[in-house]
Amino acid sequence: MKQAYFVTATDTDAGKTLVTTALLYLAAQQSLQTLALKPLAAGCESTPDGLRNADALKLQQQATVALSYDQVNPVALADPIAPHLAAGMRQLSADRLAAYCRGVMLQKADLVFIEGAGGWRVPLNPRETLSHLVQMLQVPVILVVGMKLGCLNHALLTAEAIARDGVRLAGWVACQTDPDMSRFDDNVSSLRQRLRAPLLGVIPWLEDPQPAQAAQYLDISVLLEAENPHAIN
Repeated sequence: MKQAYFVTATDTDAGKTLVTTALLYLAAQQSLQTLALKPLAAGCESTPDGLRNADALKLQQQATVALSYDQVNPVALADPIAPHLAAGMRQLSADRLAAYCRGVMLQKADLVFIEGAGGWRVPLNPRETLSHLVQMLQVPVILVVGMKLGCLNHALLTAEAIARDGVRLAGWVACQTDPDMSRFDDNVSSLRQRLRAPLLGVIPWLEDPQPAQAAQYLDISVLLEAENPHAIN
């Protein structure tokens, strides 16, 4: 049985990719086979091979199961803005993104991480948000909280939205994005009291964050030991 998780965050630049690559690193240290996807990415550079997103490339490099770039990131958009705006005349669809994900998830692996774009309610089109993709896939969510002023409100509202959408919050990670955040530990404690999900780790401010370095602050055992009602055969 393979376990699959969707990684979302309280905001853009909250640390989703750092956390996802760190979890992939930890899984590899336990000799687990891993897949990593970023089905939708806005903010891609033009290369001779096509549009490439820096975060998706990091996921591709860290996963143990080799995938082509187009499998890791099937929808790549050039402009670093909200996906539905970056897409222009191109119609984004949760159903199409889900189909891309399901196809790749058929690959043999022990653990799959699907990284979102921005936060939970990022629009895809006039009717759908990225959260609709997670509802279609029915995989549990890992919430990355970018620890900065305002994060308590952002984290609690996101957790409420996840629950309202009928998706399980499997765990959360506190990732310090502001090196000068006042009363950092107290803010983490406030979230621990209020978020009804396991704390997977607290990543302090890192000057040059790398997966192996961030992995020291995370505990993947909660994900591996938890009964996942949406595990994939």
